[in-house]
Amino acid sequence: MGLISSIFTWWNGATAGTYWTTWTSGTFVGEDTQGNRYYRNKDATRRWVIYKGLAEPSRVPPEWHHWLHHTSEKPPTEDPPTVQSWEKPHIPNMTGTPYAYRPKGSLYASGQRPKATGDYEAWTPD
Repeated sequence: MGLISSIFTWWNGATAGTYWTTWTSGTFVGEDTQGNRYYRNKDATRRWVIYKGLAEPSRVPPEWHHWLHHTSEKPPTEDPPTVQSWEKPHIPNMTGTPYAYRPKGSLYASGQRPKATGDYEAWTPD
């Protein structure tokens, strides 16, 4: 990513202003499994994330979301959540990607729409 794109775009990571704030007053708190890095200011009143790659909020795992929104005082690095046996690992929203959920009957599920099953009568004008 070039200097120009970091100055004028926010979707390719962080802006130059966010990097400046992080460098001057940010304290590194931790990193999640996707490589996103979390920071807070010196008096812990502001918290933020610098995404690795595309700035997509659904990439923030629940435990870090909890901390970012001041629901918990300690970050997951200091107070790790209890992981239940039935919990699945966090995945970001895949809408708009080839990995998006496409249920049976979806126009994109198999590439071709299934034929009507006989319970449908097409409307015809009189």
